[in-house]
This record gives sequence, C-alpha cells and structure tokens, in this order.
Amino acid sequence: MTNTLQMTRRTMLTGAAVAGALTPIIVSNTVAHADEEVAAAEALKTVKPSKVDISKLPREKVELVKPPFVHAHEQKTADGPKIKEFTLTIQEKKMILDKEGTEINAMTFDGSVPGPLMVVHQDDYVELTLVNPDTNAMQHNIDFHAATGGLGGGALTVVNPGESTVLRFKATKAGVFVYHCAPPGMVPWHVTSGMNGAIMVLPREGLKDGKGKPLVYDKVYYVGEQDFYVPRDETGKFKTYDSPGEAYEDTVAVMKTLTPTHIVFNGAVGALTGDNAMTAKVGETVLIVHSQANRDTRPHLIGGHGEYVWATGKVLNPPDTDQETWFIPGGTAGAALYTFAQPGIYAYVNHNLI
Repeated sequence: MTNTLQMTRRTMLTGAAVAGALTPIIVSNTVAHADEEVAAAEALKTVKPSKVDISKLPREKVELVKPPFVHAHEQKTADGPKIKEFTLTIQEKKMILDKEGTEINAMTFDGSVPGPLMVVHQDDYVELTLVNPDTNAMQHNIDFHAATGGLGGGALTVVNPGESTVLRFKATKAGVFVYHCAPPGMVPWHVTSGMNGAIMVLPREGLKDGKGKPLVYDKVYYVGEQDFYVPRDETGKFKTYDSPGEAYEDTVAVMKTLTPTHIVFNGAVGALTGDNAMTAKVGETVLIVHSQANRDTRPHLIGGHGEYVWATGKVLNPPDTDQETWFIPGGTAGAALYTFAQPGIYAYVNHNLI
C-alpha cells in the first residue's frame, strides 16, 4: 500500500556521526496446511486456560532510572509471580547529538535514548502505564518483543496527546528484548528518532552457564545503540526544524539511503565517556545489556572479552563463552558478562569500523 502523507497534526495522529558508538569502561584497582490444521486442533485441545487469579497477586511498583543504569532488582527469586508496575512517559524533545551541536527532534520514552531498561522475572506480569502528555504532537504506542499477541501490545496501546493507557502481559519468555514505538505506517521513523528501549526477563532461578552453574553479576549497565538520520542543507550543514512533523519528509529521504549520519551509544556522541563512563572494580563481574532496534551491530570490549554471551539475549540457551566480538541482529537485545581482571580503561565499541 502506498500513501502520500501530508505531515499535519491530523495525519500524525491517524498514523497514516558514525564514530560516536564508542564507550570506555574504567576499572579501578580495587578488588571488589492440513497437517498444520490437525496439529493446531490438537494443540487447542491440550491448552488449558490459566487459573491464576491476577487480582490476588502481589504488586511491586518499580521506579525506572535513566540508562546506562538499571533499577534495583533481584537476580533470582524463590517467590511466586508478581505484577510489576511501570510507567513510561513519552517525550517529544530536541536533543543534541554531538559537540558540533547537531540537533534532532527526538521521540523518547521517559526523555532518554534509549528508554529505560525494565527488569522482571519469567512468569511475572508486566503492567505498564503509557502516558502521552498533551504537550506532544503525535500519536504513539509501544510494542514489546517480549509480549505475546496484540502486536506485542502495539495494537492495544495507541495513545493520542493528552491520553494514557495501561497494558498488562505475562512475561512467559526469558531473555532481553527490545521494545519500541510502532504507530501504523510510521514505525521506522519513530524507532530511528529514538523511541526504543529494552526489557530483561530473568529466569526465576537466575542466570546460568551451559552446565547449570549460577552466574551472578555485581553491576549491570544498559547500552542502547542508535542510528540517526539528520538531513543536510545544500552546503552540507545539518538542518534544524521546529517540530518532528516539519522534519519528516527530509528525514525519511535520508533514511531511504540506509546511511546513518550518526551511530551512537545512549543518545549522543561520547554520552558514555569522561565523567559519564561506566565503571567497575577489579574482580567485579559486569553484565552489559546491548540493544539495537534497527541495525545489526557487533559489540567488542577492547581489552576484555565476552566471557558469557547471549548475543540474541535468550538467556535460557547456553551462552557462548570467551567471545572477542559478538553479533546482535537489528531489532534485538543481547547480553554479555565479563569479570574485570586488571585495572585500566576498556573501550566498549561497535566493531563495524566503516
């Protein structure tokens, strides 16, 4: 289906610098068909409705934090399932991408790119309140790759400015998963404008290696890799716009080249460097969750390794071990564990060099 869009507020509501992806980790020297139809029919006979009385489950309200940090959570639990309550507020805002002052009209969850990492345990219920303030111009929603049915929640969470909605789903699959905005007809634009994040669904017994040995982390960091497509004027300078709608046609034209102007970690060139660098102590085990909602990426820790890696994030599968570089397909979140043995500066990069 082909549509010609006029980017007015009405149509938006109806839904009709590459070197920036480098992050140092500073480590201190302190130890610390017919057959198918029959099969489907048989499956229907064996599936029984859940008898869980959701109204009686305990509730836990979670306060999200901005990446690369992650809210407090237990790595394993002996308790039964809970309802984990989250709130995400959509923010359409201007953001600066680099020291040259390149500006975009970003679309975000909770004002950050990426949106916050949520953590639950397998078989918990995720209850999300999605808020679209009346200060925004566009319609939004959310699609959880961790959810089953309803287009991952996208079909159930469409909110106009000034509205909010509540989505609840059971986290039946363990792993780390992308979430993103997915408005009809405009998914690529919203995703490449920053509207994506990740959720980590931990096994109830915690992470394990391929032989069943428990794996425990001292710290967890969340890196969201983002590709931006900023239009240029006839002189080659990056353009600025008053609103996302004004930038739409020019931005889509750049997107169609499949050539980003900026590929960054956590929303801007150098966002995780200097005073904002991720830190660890010698002997600490760090879990790095890495998401890319659009393009393939190849994380590499200069000076270290991925000692245990779930490149596609599915943590019930045996992890790869002692990896130098790992491959995360676009639209996926992955995770890697490393125990820092020596002090110094370690650079966490996307090893796509050109």
